[in-house]
Amino acid sequence: MNDLRELYQQLILDHNQNPRNFRAIEDASHQAHGHNPLCGDEIVLTLKLEDNVVLDIGFQGSGCAISKASASIMTTVLKGKTRAEALNLLEHFHRMATTGEVDEPKLGKLAALADVYKYPVRVKCAMLAWRTLEASLEEQPTTVSTE
Repeated sequence: MNDLRELYQQLILDHNQNPRNFRAIEDASHQAHGHNPLCGDEIVLTLKLEDNVVLDIGFQGSGCAISKASASIMTTVLKGKTRAEALNLLEHFHRMATTGEVDEPKLGKLAALADVYKYPVRVKCAMLAWRTLEASLEEQPTTVSTE
């Protein structure tokens, strides 16, 4: 189990230091801004949704390692998913982040963030990108806050 935990820690560190899809999508069809006032994390999520499929997704902003890794891993997982699949993943991720219950086949490498439930303050960091995604898909005009 320690080997798996170490692998997950390395994955989180890698996505924090080398975030994937850390860019704005120029021809984005959806956009949202998220803020975690407790930690100071900020994110702007842009995505291109066509025929209810996520064709491209990117994020910009600043935040802690958990926040940035969560956003980075999320963007790699969501490309090619339908809107419904993305929202379903959000539900599974939220359950994992708040209870530690991991649906490994469903979550894949997102399971690297499974231990975040042990640190309630960090749950908000991990959820920021996901709540911003939800606001984007629902086309909510205001800034999403984890408070």
